[in-house]
Amino acid sequence: MLQYGIGAVLYDFRQLLGLTQEQLAAIAMLLANGVVIAVVMHMLGIGYRGLLHPSKASPITTTLLLTPPVLLLIPLVVLLDMALIWTLEAIFPLSSWEQAAFASMVAPTLPAVIATCLIAPMVEEMLFRGILLRGFLERYPRAAAISYSALYFGGAHLNVYQFFLAFLLGLLLGWLYERSRSLIPCMVLHAAVNTSIFFWSTTEESATSQDPLAVSALAWLLAIGAGAIGALGLHRMLCRRERGAADVA
Repeated sequence: MLQYGIGAVLYDFRQLLGLTQEQLAAIAMLLANGVVIAVVMHMLGIGYRGLLHPSKASPITTTLLLTPPVLLLIPLVVLLDMALIWTLEAIFPLSSWEQAAFASMVAPTLPAVIATCLIAPMVEEMLFRGILLRGFLERYPRAAAISYSALYFGGAHLNVYQFFLAFLLGLLLGWLYERSRSLIPCMVLHAAVNTSIFFWSTTEESATSQDPLAVSALAWLLAIGAGAIGALGLHRMLCRRERGAADVA
């Protein structure tokens, strides 16, 4: 709500400030999330180190160990997203307004790239995993806490098409945070998914290849194989410790 409010104020001054619509959206996202995150961090008495990487494990080690298997998940996640969106659009056809709104999100401009591929993954992980899920984990059982945070993450997108992907992705991100106690792998996964979907949506092929059945069987097999290797690697590194431990094994 704060983001919409800031966007409305900036919209009235967009000509004076010389802002494009994409620049306005990026600035509103950064300012709104920054205000919320800063206020909540102050209320909770935590610093950025405690928010980004509360684990006792080295952040460099966590990054080096978890980034490769996380990236192996991306091809399968993107293909599953394609199949999910194709199914939802078949059930709930996009209106002309929704088509224009989604097109503006993937406009091939630098502000749109920065907002989608950098700002959104960082601030959303800080808010939904670093603050919201962190609080839920202190109050609810692990599965319930992850599910609640994923539900909020999906609902925050305010449309049925992104809700299901965000909810399912939120479950994966929530599990990854709960196991690693670090936002670093979550930001890597979130940024990689957003970047892959963003640049795929801007290609000419995407206009005629949204049907998941149009993707070759070989591409699906390779994506499934890479995803299985990535999932196995994450499981071996993150699930060898006892439930409730806070550090990467």
